[in-house]
Amino acid sequence: MSNSTSLPNLWVDATAASMSEPEKLQYRSNLLGSDMRVTNYGGGNTSAKIEMTDPLTGETTEVLWVKGSGGDIGSMGLDGFATLYMDKLNRLPDLYRGLEHEDEMVAYLPHCTFNLNSRAASIDTPLHSYLPYKHVDHLHPDSVIAIAASKNSRALTEEIFGSDIGWLPWRKPGFQLGMDLHKIATENPHLKGVVLESHGLFTWADDCKECYLLSLEIINKAQTWLEQRSEGKAVFGGAKFSTLDTDKREQVAATLMPIIRGKTSAIQRQLGHFNQSAEVLEFVNSNDLERLAKLGTSCPDHFLRTKIRPFVVKYNPEQDNLDEVIANLDTELEAYREDYAAYYNRCKRADSPAMRDPNAVIYLIPGVGMLSFAKDKATARIAGEFYVNAINVMRGADTVSEYVGLPEQEAFDIEYWLLEEAKLQRMPKPKAMAGRIALVTGGAGGIGLATAKRMAKEGANIVLLDIDAEALTNAQSEMEAQFGKDAVSSVTMDVTREEQVKNAIHHCALAFGGLDTVVSNAGIASSAPLDETSLALWNKNQDILSTGYFLVAREAFTLLKAQNIGGNMVFVASKNGLVASANASAYCVAKAAEIQLSRCIALEGAPLGIRANVVNPDAVLRGSKIWTGKWKEERASAYNMSTDDLEEHYRQRSMLKLNVFPEDIAEAIYFFASDASAKSTGNILNVDAGHAPSFTR
Repeated sequence: MSNSTSLPNLWVDATAASMSEPEKLQYRSNLLGSDMRVTNYGGGNTSAKIEMTDPLTGETTEVLWVKGSGGDIGSMGLDGFATLYMDKLNRLPDLYRGLEHEDEMVAYLPHCTFNLNSRAASIDTPLHSYLPYKHVDHLHPDSVIAIAASKNSRALTEEIFGSDIGWLPWRKPGFQLGMDLHKIATENPHLKGVVLESHGLFTWADDCKECYLLSLEIINKAQTWLEQRSEGKAVFGGAKFSTLDTDKREQVAATLMPIIRGKTSAIQRQLGHFNQSAEVLEFVNSNDLERLAKLGTSCPDHFLRTKIRPFVVKYNPEQDNLDEVIANLDTELEAYREDYAAYYNRCKRADSPAMRDPNAVIYLIPGVGMLSFAKDKATARIAGEFYVNAINVMRGADTVSEYVGLPEQEAFDIEYWLLEEAKLQRMPKPKAMAGRIALVTGGAGGIGLATAKRMAKEGANIVLLDIDAEALTNAQSEMEAQFGKDAVSSVTMDVTREEQVKNAIHHCALAFGGLDTVVSNAGIASSAPLDETSLALWNKNQDILSTGYFLVAREAFTLLKAQNIGGNMVFVASKNGLVASANASAYCVAKAAEIQLSRCIALEGAPLGIRANVVNPDAVLRGSKIWTGKWKEERASAYNMSTDDLEEHYRQRSMLKLNVFPEDIAEAIYFFASDASAKSTGNILNVDAGHAPSFTR
């Protein structure tokens, strides 16, 4: 197809030629999952029935390869597929006791496992196993769901696809839907697939490439039809508001995100994501925003991620009534929670799990965009992506017909499905700093980077700040490789520049939704006799080590105060802040100022649950930038030794006769940043292998 919105054929015969059948299935899956118009992260599933050698008998047997539980077709490898004996799967219908007992069929799937595969089979396995074709794609394309979620879904399916594609009414995924698919496919051998009402698309073939091309063909046909039928029609009832400029949108979002985060983190600490894509802005600015938002989403994957409906923020971009919105947020959020509780109580069954967090996941702001909040950054981002899919579905359905959300009871039965609850209960316990946001100044290396890694290891989301742009880029890449792109962000920042500091704190709010921990670590070191200390050198120390720490603390304190869920600050000072050193007056005085500033913050922050503590390192040579220049030479000169002997000198000087490394300081900072020190504020922890003059008491 020449239409620029059509899905391209990405299949390369030369690439596929040398692949095994399982590898071709993975190839097809990854190609389909590479475009969110086909299916979103974790959505949909693919399968192939492949002849394999039974490891027990040595005989050839048919094996179902199907996307396993929790996988993503766009990124999965071969280990993402569950493998099951088809002969055993074919015996399960004899055990099926009917719709009211279908959930018990899931327990039989492990008994069908081929070759001890540890990948758990998903609830969608029967949807693939009983279709009489070798290859099956189950996808959630926006264009097809727009048709599936229309009021006259069946008639539109017949009009667009003729006799090629069948139609099935809504049914929750499970064994009965597998039986329904088997029946329609065997009774109608001419069909190439099926549209599932309010859900998605099934296509099938007996060849891997043919199945892939068929999926593209059907999706593109739906997309072309929608575009032709929508041409010239007002989308979402036309525009009610205009989009604000980028700076204003981000200012509104950065103001609201920490406040919303603070008001919705009582059950679990939330992480935020901001989406200002064209699709989102078209929807939030429209006349039909409130009407469509109330209808909720349709596809099960959508509302499992986004809840049944979003929270519409009553912001008027023409009046810029942000203060009014903030003043009314408590009332509006409580109304949403009450509405969700009423939905739960209307629909709950005798064995339903307890009501989960009643706060919204999706927040729609006219003129600005969409916020999404969840337990971690990736989940918040993906929830937003799913709601973009829902917007695309609503656009298509409501333009050519009338959009219909999933019936409330059906939505509830998916959201509070006992099988989904069991999956949630099997998830690992959250890490110690899960849901926390930490910024680290001087984060591009040494103590700063070691600290960032230590907190990220415990689940924290990290914002790296440093004046060295190149080193910062390298540090972010290193962090992303180890912890994933959602876990880290960075901003080039000079702590002495007030606007740069403000922008960095603004970035924390936009990138993750707020802030929990501030690690002030940016630093320099200088050495000079008092009479040789220039005013410029004195001021440089004060600017970076005193004023810089003040600016970061002030801006972060303002955000923490607005967020209103506590927080903590850790200042990386020095034993020189407690014990003076000859020939380092500028440095020592500035470090002493850091310690005193931390104590002031501890006093003012305590009523707000904001803690402030100090870690004092000493003689951390390895990985530390301050030891790469003149400071190292001056310290060596002061002790009348070579720079190569300096590390051993400090080791021997220590009481414990140990060297101190960046990771040692990071451990102390982590202690103050974590809940392990929840009852500590205004304290100092020396990490110096023992230096008696620095004893604080």
